[in-house]
Amino acid sequence: MKIFVLSLVALLLLPVVAMAETAEQKGLAIAVEADLRDNGFGDYSSTMSMVLRNKHGQESHREMRVRTLEMDGDGDRSLTIFDTPRDVKGTAFLSFSHKIGDDDQWLYLPALKRVKRISSHNKSGSFMGSEFAYEDIASQEIEKYTYKYLRDETCGDLDCFVVERYPVDTKNSGYTRMVSWMDKGEYRPWKVEYFDRKGSHLKTLLLSDYYQYLDTYWRAHTMVMENHQNGKTTHLYMRDFEFQTGLSEADFNKNALKRAK
Repeated sequence: MKIFVLSLVALLLLPVVAMAETAEQKGLAIAVEADLRDNGFGDYSSTMSMVLRNKHGQESHREMRVRTLEMDGDGDRSLTIFDTPRDVKGTAFLSFSHKIGDDDQWLYLPALKRVKRISSHNKSGSFMGSEFAYEDIASQEIEKYTYKYLRDETCGDLDCFVVERYPVDTKNSGYTRMVSWMDKGEYRPWKVEYFDRKGSHLKTLLLSDYYQYLDTYWRAHTMVMENHQNGKTTHLYMRDFEFQTGLSEADFNKNALKRAK
């Protein structure tokens, strides 16, 4: 009888075991849910202040405008236009993120009056002297990474998932892995730790001052990227968000770089 009961219990547990979620499956499910919650915004524009600070506390400031277009079946397109200071005024950065394969990125340099293509081999390079790399600026498409759920943890007064992700493009990415803290209620990222190709902790990104738009879409108004290896930080302050402004693909091409105003 005892053997029969144990066998029955084992049979009853089989469906539970079969349905058990692996850490990789749970990590991917969290990433998919976060992506789904941000689907459908269409387009938006905003203004951004960038503050570059070196390890001695010296600062330089830049002002720019950002436009983003959601693409059906592919990654987002974005256009960043620098307004100040004078030496970078008119510089424009265009990015086409793709779910599969290399992203397409171009930089317009007004002093040279030419458009420079950013090679996928250089996506780990610094974006305009900041602590953000070109790959950080592109939209973070789910297909670009594999995932692993690590644990639950509090971040501030919120309950958060801690998820590790690994770039699929191991050849060109500047990172071996990234660890993200994302709240369970709205699936917003609050902290991301970046580890370089040697596995050392390179940078930490902190996001805060979230606001909700159209009763659906959350955007962080403050982002601080700290480089632990060189002591530099980059602060981004976002404002003046406007959603569904009527932007189209015609506003996001290489000709748009030269005529950006």
